Amino acid sequence: MDKKIILIADDEPGVRAAVKRMLGDEYTVLEAAGGQEAVNIAREQKPDFIFMDIMMPDPNGYAACVAIKHDEATKGIPVVMLTAIGHNPHREFAQAVGADGYITKPFTRETLLEEVRRRM
Repeated sequence: MDKKIILIADDEPGVRAAVKRMLGDEYTVLEAAGGQEAVNIAREQKPDFIFMDIMMPDPNGYAACVAIKHDEATKGIPVVMLTAIGHNPHREFAQAVGADGYITKPFTRETLLEEVRRRM
């Protein structure tokens, strides 16, 4: 059986590496360093799940989430924001742009796995 695919979109290489290390045994983990790259990978690879940073370039995570959720080919992919910003207005805005969940950094393997299992 093929592994399900998770995309981690974050401009910090260390965060991408941590997610890959935490989830790579159970899932195929793809990486994107910016918003447009995340949108392109989502369209081309159709991952089963996306973790999306908010504060990243080209465009930010909110705009990338909107692009993914408004594309017929990718709108069904769960997108969970993975960010250092824990303020409620950001959580509410993430929900408003179509994000399916919101996790603040730092995170644990268990937190990531729980979110993936809940939404896939």
